Parts: sequence; structure tokens; C-alpha cells
Amino acid sequence: MKGYLWTGGESPPGPQTLPAQGPLQPWETMAVEAVGNVIEFWGFKRNQGRVWALLYLRGEPLTAGEIERELDLSKGGVSMLLRDLERWGVIQRVRQPSDTVWRYGAETDLVRMVTHVIEEREAGFVARIRADLAEARRLAQQAGGVDTERLQRLEKMATLAEHVEKAIRLFIKTARLDVGGVLSAFRDDSSGARKKAR
Repeated sequence: MKGYLWTGGESPPGPQTLPAQGPLQPWETMAVEAVGNVIEFWGFKRNQGRVWALLYLRGEPLTAGEIERELDLSKGGVSMLLRDLERWGVIQRVRQPSDTVWRYGAETDLVRMVTHVIEEREAGFVARIRADLAEARRLAQQAGGVDTERLQRLEKMATLAEHVEKAIRLFIKTARLDVGGVLSAFRDDSSGARKKAR
């Protein structure tokens, strides 16, 4: 089972000593909901953002039960959310030696967190798109009879996908996003193509 023992300074309080947090404070609610809305806009589940935001704001690991109570979520829902967030590397499971339950803490390095998510989701998705466009280009060339302009447009689509994939891979390695190649693929190079055709 993935996870690690708590080593961050003072041990987190045990179940008996943990103060009851009660409902979220208004400012907490606003921040948690704001993150949830952004995450949903990006195509993730809104509650994934809410869970991460709660853990990040609290600054200490919480149990699944505490997360359920704070965000008014079901036990099964929290279990699935925690599993997804842990797989993406945006939360970590921790347990102090004397504790019988796992607690969950937020990844606090925001660049590392974004990198994990991009590596897990976007990089694989873009790689599949690039492969599909490369195969479409091969099939079009093999079919014959496809006019030059359409082949050039397909080539541009495939090139764009390749540049996006390279930019994402570079970001994963260096946390720097280079979109120069992506932008160049958008430019209309029809004049260059005409020169080549002469």
C-alpha cells in the first residue's frame, strides 16, 4: 500500500486530540469552491479541486472521514477522489506509527503538482493524437489522388501535434513551457510551400 510515515516536524494530532473543525469558514468555502470551479473548467471533477484545496489550506493531513465531514461528501465519493488525486501525485498518504488510519496531505509544490497532472493526463492524450494524425498522413499519402493543399493541411496538423507533445515533454522535464514551435506551426507558410514547388 502506497504512503509513508509522517516525518514533518510535530506529529499530526491523533483522532482523540484533533479539534472539531465544524463547517468551513466563509473564506475557506470561497477558496475551496473557487479551486473546484477552476478544476472543473479544466475538465476534471469539481470535487477533486475542492479536496486538494481543503488539504492545502489546512496545511496538515486529514483522514478520509474528516474530508467527508468538511466537504459534505459521501464515503465512496471521497475514496474515489483520493485514489485519483494520489495517482496524479497531488496528494500524499501519510500515517504516524501510532495511528491506525491513513491521512492525506496536499502536495505543496505547485509546479511539481501541475507537472504530475500534465504527465499523467495531457502528455498521453497528446501522444495519441500525434500518432493518429501521423497515421492519417500515411494513409492519405498511400491512397494517392489527394490534392497537394489537403496533404499540406494534414501535414500542418501533424506538425502542430508533434510540437505540442515536445513542449509538454520539455515542461515535464524542466518546468519551462516553450511554445515557439507550437506557434510556428500555426503560421501560414503557403508562400514557403509555393517557393518549394517552383
